[in-house]
Amino acid sequence: MRIAGAPISWGACEVPGWGYQMAPERVLTEMRRAGLTATELGPDGFLPSDTAALVSLLDGYGLSCVGGFVPVVLFDPDHDPMDELAGPLESLVAAGAGVVVLAAATGSDGYDARPELTEKQWQTLLSNLDRLSAVVAERGLVAVLHPHVGTMVENRAEVDRVLAGSDIGLCLDTGHLLIGGTDPLELARQVPERVKHAHLKDVDAKLAAKVQSGEITYTQGVAAGMYVPLGAGDVDIAAIVKSLEDNGFDGWYVMEQDNILNAEPTGDAQDGPLADVLASVAFLRQAAGVSV
Repeated sequence: MRIAGAPISWGACEVPGWGYQMAPERVLTEMRRAGLTATELGPDGFLPSDTAALVSLLDGYGLSCVGGFVPVVLFDPDHDPMDELAGPLESLVAAGAGVVVLAAATGSDGYDARPELTEKQWQTLLSNLDRLSAVVAERGLVAVLHPHVGTMVENRAEVDRVLAGSDIGLCLDTGHLLIGGTDPLELARQVPERVKHAHLKDVDAKLAAKVQSGEITYTQGVAAGMYVPLGAGDVDIAAIVKSLEDNGFDGWYVMEQDNILNAEPTGDAQDGPLADVLASVAFLRQAAGVSV
């Protein structure tokens, strides 16, 4: 099976002030300790932007690169999202990645609020998705759209609008979809041909409901532990994996547990992100029949 890690499980995030940021060397070391052999790149600046240095670093830890998360503003007719994509795309090409994971950013930091789009802005967004997808394809990679809380594509109606108005594939993020009001298993069964990449997250549905109702912000939900190790929450990860495999999915499963850290974890694997990653790996092996 094609299982990868993600730096966000160790708290590495593009949002300013998100939390304590661990050194890349420790994150990559702990990925290998968990048995992972592949990763997404993480936020801009987490790993070297110099392509030779990036490749050397990943090779030194025995890790391949499967893709990277790239939030871009897609709805503004006066803004060219290629300006945001160009640098990350070069890094992903150099690292031998296969996927560019796009998110429809709001243009503001964080994921706690978003504007309403006009019809014209929606048409610009959809047009840009297809344009960027074509640019990425020319470089030998596949672009996918990541429905994400606090972006312009969050809820099921918005996901459906992308499916109807664009040819781009989807990143099936089981956590963000659930929090945004979409059943990820239902979506996987309905449009398996559009799912080209997967982020496996498990979620505490009670905390997710508080985010949905506006009682707490998305960031507050993450800080409170809304994301939990695979198998410990309310997402049927095993059924989602089975559905995707039964329908011929040949993309990557990226284990993600969005995390906000207050300080450097201790060296003990039982205290920190590594413990949760190890629990997720154990779940995939036992319940989902997946090896890493």
